[in-house]
Amino acid sequence: MLEETQEREEIIERIAALDIGKATLVCCARLPDPARPGRRLQEVDTYSTMTRSLLRMADRLRQLGVTRVVMEATSDYWKPVFYLLEAAGFQTWLVNARDVKHLPGRPKTDRLDAVWLCKVAERQMLRPSFVPPPEIRMLRDLTRYRVDLVAAQTAEKNRAEKLLEDAQIKLSVVASDIFGVSGRAMMAALIAGERDPGRLAQLARSTLRRKIGTLEEAFVGRFSEHHAFLLAKMLTRIDAIEADIADVDAQIEVRIAPFAQAATRLEQIPGVGAIAARAIIAEIGTDMSRFPTPAHLASWARFSPKVNESAGRKKGSSATGHGNPYLARTLGQAAVSAARTPTFLGERYRRIARRRGAKRAIVAIGRSTLIVIWHILGDAQATFHDLGADFYDSRINPERRARNHIRQLEALGYTVTAERPQPQAA
Repeated sequence: MLEETQEREEIIERIAALDIGKATLVCCARLPDPARPGRRLQEVDTYSTMTRSLLRMADRLRQLGVTRVVMEATSDYWKPVFYLLEAAGFQTWLVNARDVKHLPGRPKTDRLDAVWLCKVAERQMLRPSFVPPPEIRMLRDLTRYRVDLVAAQTAEKNRAEKLLEDAQIKLSVVASDIFGVSGRAMMAALIAGERDPGRLAQLARSTLRRKIGTLEEAFVGRFSEHHAFLLAKMLTRIDAIEADIADVDAQIEVRIAPFAQAATRLEQIPGVGAIAARAIIAEIGTDMSRFPTPAHLASWARFSPKVNESAGRKKGSSATGHGNPYLARTLGQAAVSAARTPTFLGERYRRIARRRGAKRAIVAIGRSTLIVIWHILGDAQATFHDLGADFYDSRINPERRARNHIRQLEALGYTVTAERPQPQAA
């Protein structure tokens, strides 16, 4: 039986496609032939990726009446071209290179790639990738750079700890954080030339003073001037990165100001702190109209299992695939933090982790968090309401709970007879 579909075959009348490299790009523009209805004209030109050349290309596309410009996400080379054309008023689309599949045996050159991309795009066979607006992009640059700075600082701290181990200084065995107040004072004394274990141990502060004896043993080593030189450089670098992180945080607060209300509401979600809320907004923005449903957002972020079915049988793995690594890292950290809380998300994590393992539980809680985020950002009046850790228990069928308890008691060797109490007469 024939059924009517929602699709309509539409041709974008005036469209251009770009094959972008580092130094040059190939631009293919296609438009209707006024002399022969139903036929198309095309122009293919090569331009430098320098700004003046790109401006000339924009002027030419404007003369041709081009309304949409499509380009593949090639490394980071697409960004300046995309931003310039976006500012010039064109409808710019960034598309995934995997969606632009070439026919087998088709020759592949930059020119042919641009023509093929233009032909596929004019027939509405491509979907645009999500590119946030400029204010979100600037916030994203800051939050991503902060992640990189924290990673660099962590790497430097690891080097410092390995250096101490090399000198047989076992400070990390005794102190949980060797870069706290006590640890920094002890390392500064080592750099200054102090080698006496007793004097070094006396620099301990607060609760670490309970371990004075163990600390003295930890400082019996072979710390030399060579180690002192390297440790001084490492600590200087750690402090410099710390200062850079503080500066970046200050800039993030400036950029997040227009979205402060949304960030505050996101912080109500278990596991989502101030830093995570800013990172989430930087990655997905605040306009949820770009994602028609929560499932669209979860799919874009690769927090949904892939569907691969043929001949009625599911094939291959249902793994989520690779999505936005910065967003995935933030959601994973939020999931781990939520797992320690007496909340609905915490209990959901524990239930899934018992049956499927911690990794699957993290993905599941990440998806649940994304769904909550979509609703909060999609409605300016929405706030987070926790269903509670007892949500599952309070809604499980009482008879099923009784059967489970009886089964558990029988597994322990008990004989159980269950009787339902008779209702008392009024």
